[in-house]
Amino acid sequence: MLGMTVCRSRITRYARRVLRTASAAALIICCTVSVHAQNVTVFAAASLKDALDDVAHQFERNAGTRIAISYASSPALARQIDNGAPADVYIAADLDWMDYVDRRQRVKPGTRVNLLRNELVLAAPAASPVKVDIRPGFPLAQLLGNRKLAMADPDSVPAGKYGKSALEALGVWPSVASKVARAENVRAALLFVSRGEAPLGIVYRTDAVADSKVRVAGVFPAASHPPIVYPMALLTNGRSPSGKSFYDFVRAPAAAGIFRKHGFVPY
Repeated sequence: MLGMTVCRSRITRYARRVLRTASAAALIICCTVSVHAQNVTVFAAASLKDALDDVAHQFERNAGTRIAISYASSPALARQIDNGAPADVYIAADLDWMDYVDRRQRVKPGTRVNLLRNELVLAAPAASPVKVDIRPGFPLAQLLGNRKLAMADPDSVPAGKYGKSALEALGVWPSVASKVARAENVRAALLFVSRGEAPLGIVYRTDAVADSKVRVAGVFPAASHPPIVYPMALLTNGRSPSGKSFYDFVRAPAAAGIFRKHGFVPY
């Protein structure tokens, strides 16, 4: 009988330890889920990186909420959102990809806004002497010689689409179409120029300003391509209760000042 009593006592103590361990684990899991639910996940066009990082840091200092930003091409992010990625905020580099997300009912009604504007430029390595007056028939093919023109994919990525539209409007696309080095996003195209792997590239003015190894060799006339608009919206996939707070902050005067510092034009 004594042996059985001791055995029962040991089992009881073991069961209590298991219960305490399980309770602690459950508490840790709940706290972890709660923390992740507070974090704000933002999907943003690659060209926004420097400016939006600064905006996010300012918000984090004020609100104490972590902002996790995924930068990529607008189409890549839009497809991830459509496939259920749990992002709270989406900022695209053109209207078409926000339309894509909106048509699939991933945008929270009434939250879509036009946030920023930008300019399209021809970039060259900082040491390059090239300066271009961009006008109809300008000699882009001759300037390239047997080298490549760096561009974001002109068939899908906003910066590439704007660039192709401009070159078509100016009548020079047929002469350079075979010389295009297609990049997955505009920052990748900028990197080709920054490294000297391409003598010229089509990027946003804000990208060229952000890289000291690159300079603006010419500016595309605004009338040569559709207006460069960055729309923003809250998403139905969002999980963070702080998503709306960040969305509001991005539209506030303090954030507008940061965007201007990086060369964007707020709406």
